[in-house]
Amino acid sequence: MAAPSKTNPSKARRSSDVAQWDLETDVAIVGFGGAGGCAAIEAADAGADVRIFELASASGGSTALSSAEIYMGGSGGTRVQKATGFEDDTEDMYQFMMACAGPQADAEKIRLYCERSVEHFNWLVDIGVPFKDSFHEERAIMCLTDDGLLYTGNEKAWPFSEQAKPCPRGHNLYIEGDNGGPLFMKIVTENVEKRERITVHYETRALTLIQNDAGEIEGIVIRENQKELNVRARKGVILCAGGFVMNREMVAKYAPKLTMGTEPIGNPGDTGSGIQMGMSVGGAAINMHEGFISLPFYPPASMTFGIAINDKGQRFINEDVYHGRLGDFVLRQPSERIYMILTVEQYGDYESVSYLGAPVAGTGDTVEELEQELGLRAGSLVHTLATYNEDCAAGQDSLFHKAPEWLQAIEPPLVALDLTPGRGAFVPHFTLGGLDTLPTGEVVNLQRETIPGLYAAGRTACGIVRRAEGYASGMSVGDATFSGRLAGLQAAKREA
Repeated sequence: MAAPSKTNPSKARRSSDVAQWDLETDVAIVGFGGAGGCAAIEAADAGADVRIFELASASGGSTALSSAEIYMGGSGGTRVQKATGFEDDTEDMYQFMMACAGPQADAEKIRLYCERSVEHFNWLVDIGVPFKDSFHEERAIMCLTDDGLLYTGNEKAWPFSEQAKPCPRGHNLYIEGDNGGPLFMKIVTENVEKRERITVHYETRALTLIQNDAGEIEGIVIRENQKELNVRARKGVILCAGGFVMNREMVAKYAPKLTMGTEPIGNPGDTGSGIQMGMSVGGAAINMHEGFISLPFYPPASMTFGIAINDKGQRFINEDVYHGRLGDFVLRQPSERIYMILTVEQYGDYESVSYLGAPVAGTGDTVEELEQELGLRAGSLVHTLATYNEDCAAGQDSLFHKAPEWLQAIEPPLVALDLTPGRGAFVPHFTLGGLDTLPTGEVVNLQRETIPGLYAAGRTACGIVRRAEGYASGMSVGDATFSGRLAGLQAAKREA
């Protein structure tokens, strides 16, 4: 007699095989990060009983590990934008985000996100998330001050600056240092805990979905206290289990370019189990080949004055872009080496303030000497720098349209950093593919038909963020929290 098959997320359980329901609720949520927490709050406030099943021993997810910058704007501006002198048009925000997502853009999701972004800001403030009415002017990957607003993407960089009026939309929590994520999740958790309709099960693994013969999702199977339990969810299940960056087999299969990254960004639960559950009942997984991958070449901001070249001695990008765009363009290069060329002054205090970790590949008192150290063809870097310096003198980057404020002649003595992935530089990455959903959170199949009773949010779903070359810090937490809210509301109003 064959042994019974092990319960796993890639094979749903039939409700006809469920002998008894061990637990019941209106809405079952898998994962207690930003998406799951916000979904629970909205579902409970809409009158539903909610159970959250979290693998870890505490809430947080990947949101708690982030800076928790939140990308918001439009509708004239948030309170912080207005207080710091910025007026943000919804259409500008929409056009920018559409350009960021490129051909993979979900126009309906992006439109809804932009139109309701200020409302989302106000909702966050109402649950206690604090933002200071101040603007951080310096170029930064993350805001280490308590300022409430900063540029966090490619808004001021070509070609985006020609497609929409630049405006800062990265909203940073009112706390110093890289501590926004823990504070954000502390506030969300406190809101969850004070709602009587929400029950949280920690150290509980969601194993698979339960589906009836009509295709409806009726619940989930969990493992709690070493026991396998069937949970009935009368209104639906919301998958908020994160992405799949910690599942290296899935990364190699679906997003092989991310294997060039050195540091997966996420929590141990980002194994793709939520996506696998959705796929097991017919949910379509889309954009699975894409992910965020970065070369955080600033701080110091002076690094932006340098130029990035390939092993042909050629530039390939305007260096005033967001670090995720640089990372994506580096992966596109048919090149064995990538370097950042700087003057000694531009190199500045790189060793003490940068976390890029890229080693010095060469130095030179002349351009020719640096060429030789890097093994470049004689004259290649000489030509590139001569052209670049001419453009700096003219105040216009004729080849790559770097903003004039970042044009500064590069004259010896010179320093070259090795940006090549796998040779010492810090190359963080996470996945951007997930279950296809309607803007309101319902998971759909390949025909774009909804799977009754199944919802997804955060990185388990494929949201507004689609590729690294257009990413801006705050888009992921913004998407997770907003999509979580919408999924919670949609599930709560479904007829049981």
